[in-house]
Amino acid sequence: MKAKEIRKRFLEYFQKQGHTIVPSSPLVPKDDPSLLFTNAGMVQFKQVFLGQEKRAYIRATTAQKCLRVGGKHNDLENVGRTARHHTFFEMLGNFSFGDYFKKEAIQFAWEFLTQELKLDPNRLYITVYKDDDEAASLWQEVAGVPRERIFRLGEKDNFWAMGDTGPCGPCSEILFDQGEEMACGPNCGIGVCDCDRYLEIWNLVFMQFNRDEAGKLTPLPKPSIDTGMGLERISAVCQGVHSNFDSDLFQGIIGYLCDKAKVKYKEDEDIDTALRVIADHLRAISFMIADGILPANEGRGYVLRRLIRRAYRFGRLLGFKEPFLFESLAKVTEEMQEAYPELLKSESFARDVVLKEEERFSQTLDKGLGILAEEMENLKKA
Repeated sequence: MKAKEIRKRFLEYFQKQGHTIVPSSPLVPKDDPSLLFTNAGMVQFKQVFLGQEKRAYIRATTAQKCLRVGGKHNDLENVGRTARHHTFFEMLGNFSFGDYFKKEAIQFAWEFLTQELKLDPNRLYITVYKDDDEAASLWQEVAGVPRERIFRLGEKDNFWAMGDTGPCGPCSEILFDQGEEMACGPNCGIGVCDCDRYLEIWNLVFMQFNRDEAGKLTPLPKPSIDTGMGLERISAVCQGVHSNFDSDLFQGIIGYLCDKAKVKYKEDEDIDTALRVIADHLRAISFMIADGILPANEGRGYVLRRLIRRAYRFGRLLGFKEPFLFESLAKVTEEMQEAYPELLKSESFARDVVLKEEERFSQTLDKGLGILAEEMENLKKA
């Protein structure tokens, strides 16, 4: 099943369950100086969860554009080197603002995965917060998950908080068993290691407490639901591949880069890493510029500049001697414009921005490499 079909089915499924389909908010969070980028589906609903804003609906579903480039959620240097790290990604989510709670959230998630996506229920495992007896029981009653496939973990893994104070609550993760061949060793297991055998595909957050400055938890008068499932990850699972980069979301871009650079994918690890980095960063660059971010020496613009330069450097490893990213943006537009028409509107402008940035960095790089070559020559003579 292609990624665009999964996205469509997700939104339509939740619409049938009484949810309003809400468009993705931009990558630049509105009225939230605490965040550099939108990094989760719940960001655009933060004020609703805090009780400071009312919407015309109490159930929502979204496919949200997200960007993570540092902090606890991502390390830029891992992107391209692992099967599942990305800068830009899409998060599918369903939300309840004081309406339904754990039972329905569990029911919806299980039904969508096993009936809509036809995942094998015997390959699905569940984690719950260690003290959340209610969720553990509901997984057995509502979804029929056997007790031995439900794992209780601590606060680090299964308790979510918006910040040091405010709304928080236990969460429950659905994991997909990719098979014994993906195990990291004989002691591999849920809660023991972080390898790719048991892949987290969906996180259900049960927002049921308010935490005060003393750390005391008070039950919220209207508990809420916030869930998130990465489209890249669930696409890889549905397509039977072990790396997000082998899913159709990336393969079109990687194939294009292979043709352009006259290289092959899956023959050399260094080339593969370069292809994955560039494919990932091209998506981020396209969406950032479409949302009004421009290269700069600080803030969001600095992140964009870093991504352009990192992608360009990896392009050199593929043999590109001239700017190439600016032309490659068209491939991202071709792949993603159906869901995100803003990419087509900004493509021409984005090309100009990226070309200028590539030309500037290329000159700097060539100058630096020239100085380095000179110094190395001098050392040989010394």
